[in-house]
Amino acid sequence: MRFWWVNQNQTFDQEFRGGYLWSPKRNQNGARNQFYENMREVAPGDVIFSFRDQAIAALGIAQSYCYECPKPDEFGSIGPNWHPSAGWRVDVTYRVPYNRVRPRDHIGVLGPLLPQKYSPLRSTGVGLQGVYLAEVSRVFSEVLAGLIGVEAQELVSSVASASVPSPAVTGTPRIEEWEDNLQKLLAQNPAIIETEKLALIRARRGQGLFKENVMRMERACRITKVDNPSHLIGSHIKPWRDSNNEQRLDGENGLLLTPSIDHLFDRGFISFEGDGRLLVSPVADTLSLRRMGVATGDRVNVGDFSSGQRRYLEFHREAVFLQAAAR
Repeated sequence: MRFWWVNQNQTFDQEFRGGYLWSPKRNQNGARNQFYENMREVAPGDVIFSFRDQAIAALGIAQSYCYECPKPDEFGSIGPNWHPSAGWRVDVTYRVPYNRVRPRDHIGVLGPLLPQKYSPLRSTGVGLQGVYLAEVSRVFSEVLAGLIGVEAQELVSSVASASVPSPAVTGTPRIEEWEDNLQKLLAQNPAIIETEKLALIRARRGQGLFKENVMRMERACRITKVDNPSHLIGSHIKPWRDSNNEQRLDGENGLLLTPSIDHLFDRGFISFEGDGRLLVSPVADTLSLRRMGVATGDRVNVGDFSSGQRRYLEFHREAVFLQAAAR
């Protein structure tokens, strides 16, 4: 179990009511942001301290690993400058503490326990602008829980000894809705000729011109070895939803995969290094993977990739692959 601090001044009401955390994947300029990357490290059972208006507004327990999800509709105009691609979501059960502690009133005790790097607070105890999710130590959390009161202390101690149920980690309906909206915008774009629109829309499902382009690079599913094209999908390495129109049809942005392997790859349960080494997410259920024909050993290698595929795979590992740390 780990402990997290989330600054939620703008989005607390929406996230509290909806029972989740949500962040963009990247900064507006596409750069990585450690406070967003931390979303990929959260695991079920982790404790979350929600900070709003300079006080601890809620206590939370993570109910899922991180999964890909578009910006919630209820955010409205909040975050107009966030990176436009889909973000990360973690499902959370919240409770409101009876005692609303202001950390700056106790900074003499809490300050020395703050992380030296990626702290969520200034040395004065005021929240840092630009910080979303930060990890805090067990000692810091126990001291903070003591300040909040018995309910927080019991929460921390009970979670530490509890067994956490296996969560569902999909987010599939939200991603489908996100892609549906993108497809509608594409279909309504007068600047794109109809034949190109059709090719781009069929590419979303791994068919048509995109699949033909992928078949110039690939001959079979790298995991199952199935080589009959009628049983294979042209699977985007950089997801269709995150790609521009050129990338959506680029054969090097694809693999031929069976439907079950396509699901695992698209949802981030598996990925690949550029040299062909298979990566299995700690989130994935290894028994289910083996039943789908995925070997989960440390030395599984599916063969080298082209230079173009390697570039797309780097994006997949950084922005799709689920990397919650093993417990």
